[in-house]
Amino acid sequence: MEENKEQILIKRLLTKEEAAWKELFGNYSGNLAGVCSRYLSGKDDIHDVLQNSFIKMFRSIETFEYRGNGSLKAWMIRITVNEALKHIRQHSGITINDDLTEFPDIPNDEEPDLDEIPQAAIMKMIRSLPDGYRTVFNLFVFEKKSHKEIAGLLGIAENSSASQLHRAKGLLIRKIKEFKMSKKAQYE
Repeated sequence: MEENKEQILIKRLLTKEEAAWKELFGNYSGNLAGVCSRYLSGKDDIHDVLQNSFIKMFRSIETFEYRGNGSLKAWMIRITVNEALKHIRQHSGITINDDLTEFPDIPNDEEPDLDEIPQAAIMKMIRSLPDGYRTVFNLFVFEKKSHKEIAGLLGIAENSSASQLHRAKGLLIRKIKEFKMSKKAQYE
């Protein structure tokens, strides 16, 4: 069986070939910076986490196990998410908002219509969520973690994870409605 580009790159990375690491950075740094920006809002924080992630990849490439096309990217995303969470725990912590009067309950069955909303606008809305809400939302939606797993990762109660997700969804629904209303008003 012939090796694909990813497998060839992995072999080069394992020899610590400098050009291979530059190629890896060039190919994936933009995507991984996007992953970081889902968890962190400051550019310096994003840069620090991205740099720490690549250092960790460099130091642990020998532990990488190829499982098919795309497994390198998945491994890199997992490292980046873990580094982002580590950064949050070390620098700002997760703030669990217990003041539930600030955000009204949103019915569970209310799903926003995302048609005609640019992805960049949706990501901006997600990044504008309070830290705790944003972190739980990202872990649940993008990383497919259960509330039990999220609770373990963040050192919070499982029901706090569920509550944070519910509140994050409620805020996003409100932001989406506001976005649509502002767009509608522009065209009237």
